[in-house]
Amino acid sequence: MNYVGIDLHKKTIVLCVMDQHRAVRHRGSFACGDTEAILAFVRRLGPFRAVVEATASYEWLVELIEPLAEKVVLANPKKLRVIAESTKKTDKLDAQVLAEFLARDMIPEAYRPSPRQREHRTLVRHRQYLRQRATALKVKMRRIVSDYNADRRDLFTAAGWQAALQGIKLRDGDRFVLDQLHAQWQGLEDQVRELKRRLQTFAAAAPPREAEARAKLETIPGVGPVTINVVLSELGSDVRRFASAKAVTAYAGLAPRVRQSAGKGKDLGITKEGSPLLRWALVEASWRVVHHSASWRRIYESIKKRAGGKKAIVAVARRLLCVIYAMLRDGTNYDLLRVGEPQPS
Repeated sequence: MNYVGIDLHKKTIVLCVMDQHRAVRHRGSFACGDTEAILAFVRRLGPFRAVVEATASYEWLVELIEPLAEKVVLANPKKLRVIAESTKKTDKLDAQVLAEFLARDMIPEAYRPSPRQREHRTLVRHRQYLRQRATALKVKMRRIVSDYNADRRDLFTAAGWQAALQGIKLRDGDRFVLDQLHAQWQGLEDQVRELKRRLQTFAAAAPPREAEARAKLETIPGVGPVTINVVLSELGSDVRRFASAKAVTAYAGLAPRVRQSAGKGKDLGITKEGSPLLRWALVEASWRVVHHSASWRRIYESIKKRAGGKKAIVAVARRLLCVIYAMLRDGTNYDLLRVGEPQPS
């Protein structure tokens, strides 16, 4: 059996091949675009396993060599710190270290989303991108009309926009900029509506496990399609890959960091690792469940008294994620009566 360590970059890849005795047998370096040469190299190896770090651009390479490999392993770059902390860091050495760890069966594996989950992430993250751009345009337009004392709450309705601009004499430059910004904003809103329809079609074609997960999450008051799409695209519908509620909160970057010295602990806030979109969605959903539910509101107010509002809503988001995890793990509906109970670890 051969073990192939692959150091993948944007334009090049470097490969190191070891045998079962961890002796280097072959090395190779190729342009990423030269896929035929890459395939020719691995075809000559006989039975092999390969490892590559789970960077943003790994999928094309895995799909290329997976039909030829006994197994392709994704290495978690955050856990495989030996490469990042190496004092003598070269592409050849990185590939060799990966190959050796694979031969020793010591690779900390990363999660690889399914093709459907990757498509789901693409759509959901693009929606967030469009929303952020639309919000930025609205902020710019509000700033300009505020110079004329014409800002109003309904500015971005058809009637409000016309009413705000009537009766004021805009400078030619401001009129030109406002017209362009407004046209861009309307175009983005059209794209968001089109994307919403695409996500609805995507959800309608969900396989049984995902369809069940969607139905369970819909039972939580204040949790709607946006939150459901974010949670399922980022976590997946099968949460059993997480060993515990603590593991899923760590994955979402909502786990608290604590520094201890001389027996005293210092709260450093949450880790903020993982998906920023998932954390944003959980915090937004937390504000809604606090508004909808007296039980959640009591939890929020209790924490707010001792830690402040910002930390309180993050704590609610962490607890809400634990509830979501338990629901998806056990296949249960939301149970309001158990909200105040400690969540399973």
